[in-house]
This record gives sequence, structure tokens and C-alpha cells, in this order.
Amino acid sequence: MKIMRAGSQPSVCGPTDYFTGQVRIDPLFTFEAPGRTGSALVTFEPGARTAWHTHPAGQALIVTAGMGRVQREGGPIEVIRPGDVICFAAGEKHWHGASPDTAMSHIAVHESLDGSPVTWLEQVIDDDYHG
Repeated sequence: MKIMRAGSQPSVCGPTDYFTGQVRIDPLFTFEAPGRTGSALVTFEPGARTAWHTHPAGQALIVTAGMGRVQREGGPIEVIRPGDVICFAAGEKHWHGASPDTAMSHIAVHESLDGSPVTWLEQVIDDDYHG
């Protein structure tokens, strides 16, 4: 058993290569091998969002606060709220973030394959973010 005490892992800012706007990432856990699952609490300030990306084994988001947006490639922008759970299939190209006027936090859960949990792609431009 391992207990990760609240506040025992430092928060990090979302790197500008992969995020637009102010994003804070609070690591929750990463299982050691042979486990492959990791998780973080991610907080997006209004208008902040990820770049387009994929996950080799998929991703689940659990919205905990605020109001946000998600979009998969070729699909409409969807509004997400606390209690919503969003599941992206393995390899599904998508982005997620806050709404233009409201911050949003979610717990992200993913698995790594071959040591990588994510493949980052191009930024989501403002015109696409606003739909």
C-alpha cells in the first residue's frame, strides 16, 4: 500500500507546447511497473485548453468543478459539467479545457503503452475553440 498525502507532490504549470492559457496540473498517482495507470487533477482557467492529442490506451476525464469543453476530431464541441465522465478511445484525437468564461477542473486517468501516456499534436486555434 502507498498513500500519497494531499500536498505531497508539487503542482506544475501546463507546458505552453501542449496547453493554451493558464493550466495547473496536480499529480495524483502513477502506478509502478507492471502497472501502467496514471492520474492528475488538472485545472484550466477560463479559455485555457489542451492541444489536440491522442492516448495510446484511451483516457477518462471526471469533471469535478466548473464548466468546460471537449471535442473529438470531426465532432461537435461538447459542454461538460461536474459529475460528467468523458471516455476517449485509444488513439482518438481530441482536446479539452475550460469554457471561455468559467474555469474547469477534471481528474484525468490514462494508461501508458511503451512508456508513453500521450501523443501531443497541434494547438487548438481560437477559431476552432470558439466553434
